[in-house]
Amino acid sequence: MGLTAEIAAYRSGAGDPGRLLGEFRRAALLAPSPDGEGGLMSALSGGIRWFYAFTDEEALARFAEARGESGREWPYLAILGARLVDAVVPQVEGPAGVAVNVADADGSMLFPPVAGIVPDSCAVDVESESAGVA
Repeated sequence: MGLTAEIAAYRSGAGDPGRLLGEFRRAALLAPSPDGEGGLMSALSGGIRWFYAFTDEEALARFAEARGESGREWPYLAILGARLVDAVVPQVEGPAGVAVNVADADGSMLFPPVAGIVPDSCAVDVESESAGVA
């Protein structure tokens, strides 16, 4: 079905969380790289580092427009959703997730730092083994 269609289905109440997550993990997303050298654009909100990712160049352009920055070049990396949550998120100090198509009021989706989305070692809803050791 594709990620944008799964997001729409989920937001309408007809979607399946497993299919949505599967499409996210398989999707080649565009992640803005402000330095053009591999660093990924993110924002901190509510104590969570959110990496921005977009399903296509048009969604990224809407984000640039919403920020009032459509007149500049926006370098980006194409990266699988799975790589964002499995390889990038664990490198962050503190909780991190992925915000997809954030400029699209009816088409955005957050993939938070919880079990089943990010590795358990990075999930905020999984108690670490060392916390239970006395």
